[in-house]
Amino acid sequence: MKITKVETIYVDEFWQMSWVRIHTDSGKIGLGETWYLPKSVSAVIHEIYAPSIIGKDPMDREDIWDKLFRLSGIFTYSGAELRALSAIDIALWDLVGQELDQPIYNLLGGKVRDKIKIYNTVGSYGKWQDNEFEKKDPVGFLQSLLDEGIDVVKAYYLNDYAQASGGNFISSKDIKQALEPLKKQRKALGDQIEIAHDGSGQWALAPAIKIGKAMDEYNIFWQEEMIHPLNAKSHLKLASEINSPVCAAERLMTRYEFREFIENGSAEIVMPDLIWTGGISETKKIATLADTYQTPIAPHDWTGPINVFACAHISMNCQNVMLQETNRAYYKGWYDKFIEPNIVIKEGYLLAPEGAGLGTKLKKSVFERPDVHVEVSTKAYEWEPVGFRDPDQKVKHFFSPNLPKDE
Repeated sequence: MKITKVETIYVDEFWQMSWVRIHTDSGKIGLGETWYLPKSVSAVIHEIYAPSIIGKDPMDREDIWDKLFRLSGIFTYSGAELRALSAIDIALWDLVGQELDQPIYNLLGGKVRDKIKIYNTVGSYGKWQDNEFEKKDPVGFLQSLLDEGIDVVKAYYLNDYAQASGGNFISSKDIKQALEPLKKQRKALGDQIEIAHDGSGQWALAPAIKIGKAMDEYNIFWQEEMIHPLNAKSHLKLASEINSPVCAAERLMTRYEFREFIENGSAEIVMPDLIWTGGISETKKIATLADTYQTPIAPHDWTGPINVFACAHISMNCQNVMLQETNRAYYKGWYDKFIEPNIVIKEGYLLAPEGAGLGTKLKKSVFERPDVHVEVSTKAYEWEPVGFRDPDQKVKHFFSPNLPKDE
């Protein structure tokens, strides 16, 4: 099995979402996904990564991952380069699963569970306007989740207040006002539902501690990204000052950035975002690293349908996954427009995907949309980071591996 073609796809309606399809000479097509700046991701894939993997065997995904990661290291091992690598890695796992007629979790070592507990992050799409629902009726919103068997939720109580001061100051009065919905929810529902809080990385350390302490009386399930994950010691300080576990962080890239947060205990719950941090290959390694420190992981996914499937395979395979993020407004509102089949959620649990590979694919109708953008690469060559051709070059080297051709 050899890679013959690489496609990138995005649609204007969901202008931050991008998909990658990798075609092979066997006729099988692997599917991957990432989120944020699809034009940048496409540029990386078609200028650097696709030419480097065309002709390669998808079975060699560790070798492919390592070589693409080294190419990403020319500029910080992050950004669009790592998002593109994440999408490609997912597609390679999908291909191998299809070729071997096995779900990805079997390739990772098999299942440790048949379903994973989910939590719901508030979102909106179409008739599922949960953001508005939550603001108008915070108790009713949570009750609607409980009625579906979902008893863990993530909320954003203070984000609007961070913008006024750049996250550097918040008054006790504002905290009290911001937490009124939470107070109502706890008074009405007690401990029937677990409530996690996400600060979206908007606060400085001092106000983050102040907020965390004020929220402690409400038995918060975790405090997620109250501060940017730029300093592990700051996270450790936050963890030492509040009662709720500190969760970090979707914005950390690869095991190399997660390592310090895991080793020093500043991430009491580890939250890799699979479509940013290196795909299935890297998330499995992050989970294993966290497991050596008896630390649970909770895969982050507030984006697209392929990420949910990819995270589900990690969740079924890794014993230290505590629960998985989902968004009711998304999986009920728009995932069906793009994939078949959709994820299956019953009584607050995401069921293990069925079928080979990821267990889903893009619908044909995606490619018939008037707002779809597709770019294709079919040629293999070695990328030249030097950025120009030297007509007098006689010897191949890393920065210029392609010798000038005789005219």
